[in-house]
Amino acid sequence: MVKRVGGLKRKTRHKYSKHYRRKGKVTISDFMSVYKDGDKVVLKIEPSLPSGTYCRRFYGRSGIIAGKQGRCYKVSIFDQGKKKIVLTHPAHLRRA
Repeated sequence: MVKRVGGLKRKTRHKYSKHYRRKGKVTISDFMSVYKDGDKVVLKIEPSLPSGTYCRRFYGRSGIIAGKQGRCYKVSIFDQGKKKIVLTHPAHLRRA
């Protein structure tokens, strides 16, 4: 058998890259942003913050905030006709 090569972030060089003027640390307003249940958000990974990310197949999807778990938010999205919950840090969310 052939061993599978690569991990969770394989083939994401351009997907997770930032514009050269926005490189560096995360702004505090993005890091500490607060959302309420029912807010519409878009999943966009912040590459300079590796913790609290989600699977790369959900990148760019829009969803609704379904609750909070610790510092992260539960985002309800539809994937192939099924409702799924994604846990993510608020730095990886943008308002829709």
